[in-house]
Amino acid sequence: MRLLAIRDTPLSVDEVVTAVGDDAAGGTVLFVGTVRDHDGRQDAAVTGLAYTAHPSASAELRRVAEKVAADFPVRALAAVHRVGELVVGDIAVVVAVSCPHRGEAFAASRRLIDDLKSEVPIWKHQVFSDGTEEWVGSV
Repeated sequence: MRLLAIRDTPLSVDEVVTAVGDDAAGGTVLFVGTVRDHDGRQDAAVTGLAYTAHPSASAELRRVAEKVAADFPVRALAAVHRVGELVVGDIAVVVAVSCPHRGEAFAASRRLIDDLKSEVPIWKHQVFSDGTEEWVGSV
């Protein structure tokens, strides 16, 4: 693991890509999660949101990353999630994985983002254009 972080500042895709660079890797997969203007509701647009992390989130992120690195032939791995107030279009999460082959890199990257979303205690509070709001479980 070359880069694992939870930050309250804008995220850099270039920083994550650079962190997973490895001459022995034949495949590098990058996932960038952005704030979208809707969330399954037809009648109201997302106008803003905030992410909040539990104090254990960094340790859980490391645990998830270590499990992915143990299950796949990972050469390098990085995951960064943003917390605080975000607006539509902001980058919320960036993960990248480098492996010897592309198939392994795709599988490891998918596992990394899926496990991050389901296991790392980061919650999303969304505000909608109709004045309603909701909390969404993990990321």
